[in-house]
Amino acid sequence: MDIKEIKQIVDLMKRSDLTEFSVEEEQFKLRIKRATETQAQPQIVSYAAPAPVAPAATAPVAAAPAPAAEDKSTYITSPMVGTFYSAPSPESPSFAKVGDMVKEDSVVCIIEAMKIMNEIQSEVSGTIAEILVENGQPVEFGQKLFRLA
Repeated sequence: MDIKEIKQIVDLMKRSDLTEFSVEEEQFKLRIKRATETQAQPQIVSYAAPAPVAPAATAPVAAAPAPAAEDKSTYITSPMVGTFYSAPSPESPSFAKVGDMVKEDSVVCIIEAMKIMNEIQSEVSGTIAEILVENGQPVEFGQKLFRLA
């Protein structure tokens, strides 16, 4: 792969919603990742104080619904669009099963994108509590794949 091809890939990423691209050849591996909106620099916004409001007529007070329990689980998400595979081949055991302990560099699955098999690493440590997708299922960028306990 030459610099011209790399520039074409970068231009394609700029013109589309792609945020990550990786390719691996014999002696060459390339991974390009651009910042998403959630990684963008924070903006400082100031607000004016609200104007005083006249008291409203007294009305019966309704009980506010209880807040939903906050989900404190950690998730492993898909870094790309593709097809999820839990094992390197149909005959092989799964990379990760419920109850398995994973570390930041543990391979947990493969996502096939454009006929390229991409090994997906955990990036966080924990115990697999739930596998959220089925083997062979298409996945989207940012989709939750595994829930860690």
